[in-house]
Amino acid sequence: MIARYTLPDMGAIWEEKNRYRTWLDIELLACEANAKLGKIPASAIPKIRKRAKVNLGRIHKLDEITNHEVVAFVRSLAEQAGKEGKYIHLGLTSSDIMDTGFFLQVRQSAEIIVKDMEGLVRILKAKAKQYKNTVMMGRTHNVHAQPITFGLKLAIWYTEMQRNLQRVRDAAEQINCGKISGAVGTYAEVEPFVEQYVCGKLGLKPAPVSNQIIQRDRLAHFLSALAITASSLDKFCQEIRNLQHTEILEVEEYFSPTQKGSSAMPHKRNPVIAERISGLSRVIRANALAGFENMPLWHERDISHSSAERVIVPDSCILADYILRKFTGLVEKMNVYAGRMKENFSASRNLIFSQRVLVRLVEKGMDSKAAYDLVQKNAMKTWKDETDFKEEIKKDLAVTKILSGKEIEGCFNLSHFLRHIPRIFRRLGI
Repeated sequence: MIARYTLPDMGAIWEEKNRYRTWLDIELLACEANAKLGKIPASAIPKIRKRAKVNLGRIHKLDEITNHEVVAFVRSLAEQAGKEGKYIHLGLTSSDIMDTGFFLQVRQSAEIIVKDMEGLVRILKAKAKQYKNTVMMGRTHNVHAQPITFGLKLAIWYTEMQRNLQRVRDAAEQINCGKISGAVGTYAEVEPFVEQYVCGKLGLKPAPVSNQIIQRDRLAHFLSALAITASSLDKFCQEIRNLQHTEILEVEEYFSPTQKGSSAMPHKRNPVIAERISGLSRVIRANALAGFENMPLWHERDISHSSAERVIVPDSCILADYILRKFTGLVEKMNVYAGRMKENFSASRNLIFSQRVLVRLVEKGMDSKAAYDLVQKNAMKTWKDETDFKEEIKKDLAVTKILSGKEIEGCFNLSHFLRHIPRIFRRLGI
């Protein structure tokens, strides 16, 4: 494999000059392969390698004349190579170069994204462990439900990102391919050996069968994996944004000493990174849809996919890299207010223990419907009168007839709700 194909910077992968350098490498490798087959004089290879370079200005000028990017590129190389230039692009079609190069760029991007995701998975695992026993209110429909821990919430994010990582790895494997099979994929003017040689040098797998292009379900799969990942980050950020509500304020984005939250209101501390990630995730999801639309092409190919791909694939890769890094930093530095989490328990006046009272009544022999109605009656009174649910239960003769004072107290034991958290964490290997 050519060592140059590990690039540390996502932006560099998608620069115009890198695209042409990738094409140049493919053309040079194809010349080498044809030389090994005896179709090109071996003596021509070092001359072509020495003379043929990427000249953006000349490519652009020739493109204005030919209105064909690959023809312009090949002609610029041939001009530089002199009489040996006739061997460049021998028997190839444009998509042999464009698709193999493009899929190589996607693979390079996938390598960076996978590393980003691996880093985030590690951070989420560490944070889940750190907050394993940090008790907070679980909420459904934005309303207090039952107690959980913040670590449990993070453990859910951790396992979801593990699945996303596997999805991206699977999709990256599918796009790790190239094709040098000629105009409609029949190798009419190029030997299969050339494809094997070029792809082998680039660390790609030859597509088992192709027409003029590599089939776009591969890219749709990859874009879909990025979109699902972005949607997960959106989901996590939405939770952080909700927990940063002034009325809740259990978790907050880090706010630096010099940071400003508003041009008008000096007191503002806003979840700007989380909001940015949520917004950009919409772009990645939209791009995935365009990737699906690129799958059906006319006959052996048209180029309706090409224009869209030049936007959606680089943008999705760059944005995925960006939001993964941003979210990793957000999680690393976020403020977690355990005291505030405890304070917020009081807002529901012990109503969160209603199911425990219900279950104990049924366990002691009460009909389940009657028990539900009895508990709900006391719960609704607590809501209406702004009293305490525990006190209402203690006063209800229908309850005390069945449950002793000690049994009622036992219904309001917080540890009952959290007793299986250690088991869940062991199951996750945290």
